[in-house]
Amino acid sequence: MGPEPLPGRVVALQANYCLVSLDGPAEPGSDGSGPGGYGRLLCTRRTRLDKSGLQVCVGDRVLVAAVDWRARRGAVVGLEPRHSLLQRPAVANVNRVVVMAALAEPALDPLQLTRFLITAETTGQPVQVVLSKADLLPAAQVLAWCRRLEGWGYATAAVSTRSGKGLEALRRQLAAPGIAALCGPSGVGKSSLLNALAPALELRVAAVSGRLRRGRHTTRHVELFPMAPGALVADSPGFNTPALPADPQTLAAAFPELLARLRVSPCRFADCRHQGDPGCGVGVGWDRQGIYGRCLEEVEAAAAARCRGRQGDRGLRQRGDRLEPLLDPQLRRSSRSTRRQGLEQGLPALDGDLSSPDPEDSDPDLR
Repeated sequence: MGPEPLPGRVVALQANYCLVSLDGPAEPGSDGSGPGGYGRLLCTRRTRLDKSGLQVCVGDRVLVAAVDWRARRGAVVGLEPRHSLLQRPAVANVNRVVVMAALAEPALDPLQLTRFLITAETTGQPVQVVLSKADLLPAAQVLAWCRRLEGWGYATAAVSTRSGKGLEALRRQLAAPGIAALCGPSGVGKSSLLNALAPALELRVAAVSGRLRRGRHTTRHVELFPMAPGALVADSPGFNTPALPADPQTLAAAFPELLARLRVSPCRFADCRHQGDPGCGVGVGWDRQGIYGRCLEEVEAAAAARCRGRQGDRGLRQRGDRLEPLLDPQLRRSSRSTRRQGLEQGLPALDGDLSSPDPEDSDPDLR
């Protein structure tokens, strides 16, 4: 039997490879081949993991075998259970999610920020908001945004990589043990923030597009970076339109201020849409009511489209470049060969007697 698999954590995905940080000392052995050769290995994934439907994500705890210490290679042969998963960007075992938004360049969009917060809420882990580029707005406006987001139910910090505002407090928060996933739209300054917090990283950054006033994609993949012993931060690529939940009934759970209202005054109906209907405990006039309504309409429309698609697939068939309705099997006429076989086996004739001439046999125009 070979050596026992070594435990580690996936810190990055590169094409079809996993970069795994092994548990143990970082210094290699004297010859580079012994069990002291810990650190990071570039690993493939065993085929049986893919066949079993197990997707390896950054942050996963894995087992590595078949280690080539000289080449710093190995193979992921096992995946430990996760306690949480951020779907997009895909980060496993997150302990908190930090949603980052810019106060300016590009301007903060409450709907876009809400979509990111909905994605973060699906992890079931604490969520906080970081507002970047605080030096580009008057202090009163920055404070107003912080108070507004705290009203949504989120701890909020305003930072500036130019002036250094708020960086030290955020550094202490990210130094807590566990994995903090940093996510947000392109151009809000995620990589710039990490460079300010840990200058040794030297992550690539780029200015906001001058024509479109949108962020440029500089981060291409998710990667974990150490911020303190036992503390990791996941830098992730920016994207602008996070997906919403598939089930309309789960959307309300992603709005902390809505849940707070329900705890005080529950709705009369379990399937309430929380749109101000009679008996709804949420009521009207809350800050994100309009945003919640837009998200609910989108989720319900997508669910209805999927339902129509499933119903249509059962009643249609593809014929060339068009769809045709399927005939009910009970209305189908049995073929002559089927009826002839039934007579040979002593079964009653179906759909007529073969002894009587078939119109298609007697009339050449119908052949």
